[in-house]
Formats: sequence, structure tokens, C-alpha cells
Amino acid sequence: MSSSRRTRSLRAALWPALACLALAGCATPQPEPEYGAAIRQNVAAQLANPMPPPTSGAVSDGARVAGAQERYRAGRVIAPSDAGASKVGAAGTPQ
Repeated sequence: MSSSRRTRSLRAALWPALACLALAGCATPQPEPEYGAAIRQNVAAQLANPMPPPTSGAVSDGARVAGAQERYRAGRVIAPSDAGASKVGAAGTPQ
């Protein structure tokens, strides 16, 4: 076999191999199915329940609301009572 024939057969085998290697570099890697599961779990743990359970609810008294609106219109609003501040202090400070 002559050297030119050998070179041609080597080239014929080399080009498809190089083309396959070049195309393999273009492949997009697929992430694992569990990729990001820790982040999703942490976000779910920090979210408030968007549908909180129903409570007994505040029932409004129509007559009481009407009286409050009338006092507001007449300028006779009842001032709220002073609740004061809490007695929480740091360790070692007088309360």
C-alpha cells in the first residue's frame, strides 16, 4: 500500500471522528432530577400558608358600628384608653 493511499484512508477515517467530537461539545448537559430540591424545600418552609384555616372571625354588631359612625360625624369620638408600655427590661436594669 502506498503512502498516499494510506494518508487518504487515514483522512477518511479521521474526519468523521473529528466531526463527532466537535458535535459532542455542543451537547447540552441535563441536570439531575433532584437538582434544586434543597432550594425548593427551603422556600416552601419559609412561605406562610396562603390559605390559613378559618377562624371564628370577628362578628360586627351593626348597631355598635352605626353608633361609632354617628359619633365620628358629630365629632364626639371616644378616645382609646392608654394601654401603657410593657415592663420588659434587659438583665441587670431596674424595671
